[in-house]
Amino acid sequence: MLLKLISCNVFQREASWCIARTPHVFDSEYTELGEHARSAGLRQLIQARIDATEASGKNYDAILLLFGLCGNSTVGLQARRTQLVIPRAHDCCTILLGSRAKFTEHFGKDPSTPFSSAGYIERGNYFLRTSDEGGGDGTTVQIGDSFKALVEKYGEEDAKYIWAEMYPERAEEKAVFIDLPQTSHLGYAEQFKVKATAAGKQAVELPGDIRLIQNLINGEWDPKEYLIVPPAAAIEGVYDWDEVIRVKK
Repeated sequence: MLLKLISCNVFQREASWCIARTPHVFDSEYTELGEHARSAGLRQLIQARIDATEASGKNYDAILLLFGLCGNSTVGLQARRTQLVIPRAHDCCTILLGSRAKFTEHFGKDPSTPFSSAGYIERGNYFLRTSDEGGGDGTTVQIGDSFKALVEKYGEEDAKYIWAEMYPERAEEKAVFIDLPQTSHLGYAEQFKVKATAAGKQAVELPGDIRLIQNLINGEWDPKEYLIVPPAAAIEGVYDWDEVIRVKK
């Protein structure tokens, strides 16, 4: 297959590792990690990349989006002639852990726990990924306008309840580093520990798994783990723990 990958550069090392091993032919491009600070802007950027891909004259079998829901950054995205394929994930934490089950196991009781990975350490000035709204202090990347989307979908009162259940108020004492075998030799886990400790947080290391990235790139698109969006259809958010996203009806 001839495939196009549009990905956040937080996955650039992992995606490159997988592309080097896949039998498929790939063109790939990456957005900057800092684009996540404004989900509307990131959405426009990804859509522009999709449009440019289709205008290139190449007949791709699919355009792969290596992003999560990411504060609604991928909601509404569509291609005119090419199918899109995207992991069913709220954000990159699920992708780095390798499954929604692993995310639920480690983050289900506290989904807003700050986390990091090799990509966060080496891309820009960030070392943690949080789910807080608004601006940051130069050390974190925020989700964006996900609460606003809940208000639009469910109304303000229900949105407040859903938000409180997903992101309970607490002191963020723990910070997690997700360490994948393919990048562990870079020594970023130790750098993270130093930075987290300096920020007054308990550093916790979790093993990552490249399988969701690898299966995406290898064309192994289990519909339980990936949403396949037909040409001219768009992505819609579900905001649950299982389906996450679906094709807009």
